[in-house]
Amino acid sequence: MNVLWIMADQLRWDYLSCYGAKHIDTPNLDWLASQGIRFNRTYVQSTICGPSRMSFYTGRYVRSHGSTWNGFPLRVGEPTLGDHLRELGVTCSLVGKTHMTPDVEGMKRLGITPESTIGALVSECGFNVFVRDDGTNSSEYPNRHAEDYDQYLRDHGMDGDNPWEEWANTAIGPDGELRSGWLLENAPYAARVPKEHSETAWLTTRGIEYIEAQNQTDEPWLCHLSYIKPHWPYLVPAPYNDMYSAADLPPVNRTDAERKTDHPLMQAWMKMRVSKTFARDDVRDIVAPAYMGLIKELDDQMGRLFQYLKDSGQIENTMIVFCSDHGDNMGDHWMGEKDLFHDSSARVPLLVYDPRPEADCTRGSVSEKLVEGIDLTPTFIEFFGGKSQPHVIEGRSLSPLIHKQTVNWRQYCVSEYDYSTRDARRDVGVEQTDARLVMIFDGRFKYIHVESMRPMLFDLQIDPAEVADLGADPAFADHIQRLKDLHFDWSRQHHNRITRSAEIVEKMTDGKEPPGIMIGFVDEDELTQDGRSLPKHIH
Repeated sequence: MNVLWIMADQLRWDYLSCYGAKHIDTPNLDWLASQGIRFNRTYVQSTICGPSRMSFYTGRYVRSHGSTWNGFPLRVGEPTLGDHLRELGVTCSLVGKTHMTPDVEGMKRLGITPESTIGALVSECGFNVFVRDDGTNSSEYPNRHAEDYDQYLRDHGMDGDNPWEEWANTAIGPDGELRSGWLLENAPYAARVPKEHSETAWLTTRGIEYIEAQNQTDEPWLCHLSYIKPHWPYLVPAPYNDMYSAADLPPVNRTDAERKTDHPLMQAWMKMRVSKTFARDDVRDIVAPAYMGLIKELDDQMGRLFQYLKDSGQIENTMIVFCSDHGDNMGDHWMGEKDLFHDSSARVPLLVYDPRPEADCTRGSVSEKLVEGIDLTPTFIEFFGGKSQPHVIEGRSLSPLIHKQTVNWRQYCVSEYDYSTRDARRDVGVEQTDARLVMIFDGRFKYIHVESMRPMLFDLQIDPAEVADLGADPAFADHIQRLKDLHFDWSRQHHNRITRSAEIVEKMTDGKEPPGIMIGFVDEDELTQDGRSLPKHIH
């Protein structure tokens, strides 16, 4: 039994036809949903790439693993999925993106070199790297990791100082001029790279190559096939660049009332450059069609990948999981990027195909249970026969839901956001230590704790578009207090006592003091009654 864990980057849940989208058709991911279970209410632990992924890879909340923003290192010693799977004899490998930043200072302090076996694993979030590609960044970005793709482009006649930048992220304008994908005005033009050599196609090929290589061994494997699209830059090769137009877009989800909010943080957020840019209809009308083209390209590559699994027989013994690390606001709520906790950003698609016969009862079904990104790590551990580790892993295995077993499931989801590096933090005069947000979502009400300010509240039952902030409405004070209490309960849970399991703690309790330690005994009779005795040389 093996696992193919596919992750898209910045893919909205509502831009897949299996989730009800009418403006785009994604038949290959629809097929996967028909073969497995579609989780309809899945939330990430942060809406920023780095912290979201670190939660996926550790099974722990952001407050627990501490990597709260892009470029904030995952500290040395934080247990990862790769660490857990290696204990089970499973090869855990990466093909694509992680956004991992190693704790160089911590490694240096402990005398671990990045070139060592341990250092390499620590530096790569516990993955054995088949190929790493965080290539949605320019050559000046220090953590780009696109050298393999650059060489691939050179091998296929697409040379340059930076082939990714010059081919995958450059288009040809109407007069033959070169146009940068970093500028949104160029989104309608086709990328110079042909579709068969795009980064999405190349990563699919590398994923297939990895599976073929692993099939030559007897070791079970997990392959994290992690795509960099449809994340910006919003540039896509032909024919996907003009496959959609503004007429194909769903209506933008925002209201004038949102702009008149009395919440100072929201006011500051809508004033940031990226928000003001995507609030323009003319920008959304050219960028969103390119975004849809990137999704369509990804779905076509999923068809190629799934066909390979069918033809090779791998479909019979491979769990396939498809998800995204967060969404994209795309102008909704007067915002761009993937900030904050609206469903456009915090809610993601999650499709799970489990080849085991126990999953036959849920094939083609939909689950409305509240699921978190941290649930995948314990799901994979369980799939490979590992034991639950609730003292380390804060997520919950999805197997009971996949196998339709009765289980006492969670009542709310949690997501976090560290906005200490955002312009909005200074605009509202908040110290970086207080620049944190926490979302508690109970399936109806979405409560957002804002340190030093009033909370935000959305009632998704009467307001599924999330355009009416009820955080200042006294009529909802009881709900705010209830959710505030849930936040407080969650905050008080054990999350860093990870070196002792519950079983060990119980044994320590049963054993009272450690052997040879005798505290509070008045005389030898009392000592004997407790089953202890003095050292033999004492009379």
